[in-house]
Amino acid sequence: MKISYLIFLSFLFILLLFSITTYINFQQSEKVRENTEWVDKSTTIIRNSNRFQRNILNMISGLRGYLFTGENYFIQAYDSAKTENETILKELSGLLPPASDQHALLEEIRHINENWLTDFSMPLIQAKNLAGNSDSSLVNFNRLYREKLMSGHERYLNRQLQEKIRVFINNEYNSRDIRTKILNASVRRTRAISVGLTSLSILVGSIISIFLAYRISTRIVGMVKMANQISEGNYEAYTKDSGHDELSNLAHSLNNMAHVLKENITLLKRKNQELDQFAHIVSHDLKAPLRGIDNVVSWIEEDHATEMSPKIAEYIEIIKGRLVRAENLIHGILSYARVGKETQEKEEIDVNQLVDEVGESLILKSSLKLIVYPKLPKLHTEKVPLLQIFSNLIGNAIKHHDKKNGFIKVYHQEFQHHYEFFVEDNGPGIGRNYHNKIFVIFQTLQERDTLESTGVGLAIVKKILDDRNQKIHVTSDAGKGAIFSFTWPK
Repeated sequence: MKISYLIFLSFLFILLLFSITTYINFQQSEKVRENTEWVDKSTTIIRNSNRFQRNILNMISGLRGYLFTGENYFIQAYDSAKTENETILKELSGLLPPASDQHALLEEIRHINENWLTDFSMPLIQAKNLAGNSDSSLVNFNRLYREKLMSGHERYLNRQLQEKIRVFINNEYNSRDIRTKILNASVRRTRAISVGLTSLSILVGSIISIFLAYRISTRIVGMVKMANQISEGNYEAYTKDSGHDELSNLAHSLNNMAHVLKENITLLKRKNQELDQFAHIVSHDLKAPLRGIDNVVSWIEEDHATEMSPKIAEYIEIIKGRLVRAENLIHGILSYARVGKETQEKEEIDVNQLVDEVGESLILKSSLKLIVYPKLPKLHTEKVPLLQIFSNLIGNAIKHHDKKNGFIKVYHQEFQHHYEFFVEDNGPGIGRNYHNKIFVIFQTLQERDTLESTGVGLAIVKKILDDRNQKIHVTSDAGKGAIFSFTWPK
């Protein structure tokens, strides 16, 4: 399976677990909300039930007080409690589910209350209101009073009503307790499920992350190791990968690249060897006829020195000059071909002594002075390449110098990781449009008949520095001297 698919499916699975957790928590919050609303409604029912019960007691006491004293104060308290109870019964009926046991019990309470009002309170109040009109009305009230109150049925209804109200209130309290216990159990269950799913999500996410990190990192480390081996010259490096994902494609590409690179490097080495052999063979084969021509010219000079006209003598000198140039070109080709082919041992080099050695090996013109600044650095490096660089740069400055009072200066600057060396002269200078041309092999700025030069020296310098990832730069204008600067690692 592709890594992208695996990451997507893993993320989708974790997202699904969190979605389930969120959904369960949402459902639980709805239950909590519903229970809160139910508890609020239950509290209202209990509060109204208590008010109803209190009003019943107020009605009984108000009725008895009015019947004994006839004071309107008592009947007003009675009427107020009666009116409020009617409202309470209506509210309670709207709060209770129609098919519930509590609603049926409330209907019983309503029926008992109406019986009490119809059979006792209302007839007694009407009789009491008429008792003051005549003696017969008073007698009728007393008879009715004894009949209603002394029989014990009124007390029975009051007790039954109080008992029903008490049962109603207790049922509401019990329902609320049961509902609370169910809710608490649901909350605990939901909390356990949420914690479990969250922990499972974290665990699965961690396992997937560790698996992906291990699977990807180990394979990438193998590829990096392979790349390092290739960079160190081991072109037979190979990385094993039996997967079928993006990294497998990358591994196969790296292996294919290593194979192609190995073939190309092998081919390149063979071509380089052929070129080296060609350079040596050509130089060897060319030197033999050149020596033969030189011998023939020498014989002609020896045998016919007195017979040659000045023009023929001039031609003989031209031939000898061309022979010297050809030998120098062959030597330059060999020197250029050898650059970078031979491993040089590093040693402690005093650059001041090295430059002095170069100056002693070169023939300075009488009008030219070599100035070597003191305190040039000491390096642990290869001697021959650095010697070739200074020899070619100083030799070129000597060869091309055309001033009567000339100088060549050698100095340096130090940087964090390298030195920069300068070879400066006040000679004829180099036009800016030739600054790149001078480092190409066999390229010269003057006619070869005017100045004997092979055009190989600066090309050798450039190649030595390129092999070491170093830079060379020329600062010059025609007629204003030249400054050659190159970098060398510490």
